[in-house]
Amino acid sequence: MKVPNVIVTYCPRCRRYTEHSVSLYKKGKERGTAWGVRKHEEEKKGYGGQKYPELKRTAKTTKKLTLKLKCRECGYTIVKEGMRLKRIEIVEKVK
Repeated sequence: MKVPNVIVTYCPRCRRYTEHSVSLYKKGKERGTAWGVRKHEEEKKGYGGQKYPELKRTAKTTKKLTLKLKCRECGYTIVKEGMRLKRIEIVEKVK
């Protein structure tokens, strides 16, 4: 799917429709010291193995991709809900 690199949409901070630059949301680095990670490692120790079954194959053929919209006037960022796509291409809008 082709998505324009500039979209005119509502900005809650400006309270009006403004131009937004479009980019793809990327997940940050996970912390190895987080409570859930430490607890899972502890439960994997010794006999018994995994806490829950390891996923051998995936059911879905696509991943949900999330768009990040940044207002060109105030710099406020909106994160659009993810949609299922095989491929996304951010292209320059042709006038």
